[in-house]
Amino acid sequence: MIKTRLPSCSILLLAGGRGSRMGGQDKGLVIWRGQPLVSWLHAVARPLTDDLIISCNRNHQQYADFADQLVSDQERDFPGPLAGIRAGLAAARNQWLMVLPCDAPLIDHPLLSSLHEAAFRAPERPLMLRQGQQWQPLFCMIPLSIAPFIEMAWQNGARSNRDVLLGLGADSLELSPSDPRLANLNTPELLAQT
Repeated sequence: MIKTRLPSCSILLLAGGRGSRMGGQDKGLVIWRGQPLVSWLHAVARPLTDDLIISCNRNHQQYADFADQLVSDQERDFPGPLAGIRAGLAAARNQWLMVLPCDAPLIDHPLLSSLHEAAFRAPERPLMLRQGQQWQPLFCMIPLSIAPFIEMAWQNGARSNRDVLLGLGADSLELSPSDPRLANLNTPELLAQT
């Protein structure tokens, strides 16, 4: 197991959604294999950063044990992951922000290390994972230097993380379409099957 910290990298776990596909449950706290989903990501991310951030809009006390910082959306109507990313960028203490969704418990250290390494090849541009033609915009690396441009896009009405990062010239890290590490367990059925 890799235990070396990723240089200059804060990590943001997105757990601030409405949970509509989970019947309104807070996805990060849904139990899978005996533990809340967020605990699986915490176990992988914790050794890699000195700045682990969780974006959550409820259940702050339950999330506090899994993070160095908690952030919340400025708006109260669950405006989507880009809102959590904005809050993470504002709070991050390192030059890069790695973003991960809380419902992907199969990620591993090699994947995060590859994401980090690939981002440093173009240090002024964001990076997203891609599987064939399918972008995975919630698995990304964002240099804090572009935070003002993300904020400007938000103020101009943008709400899609994918579209904003592509508009800022995002690079891709290509993974196999069948890579199981990116499985999003975001419905009760997927949780039961995996």
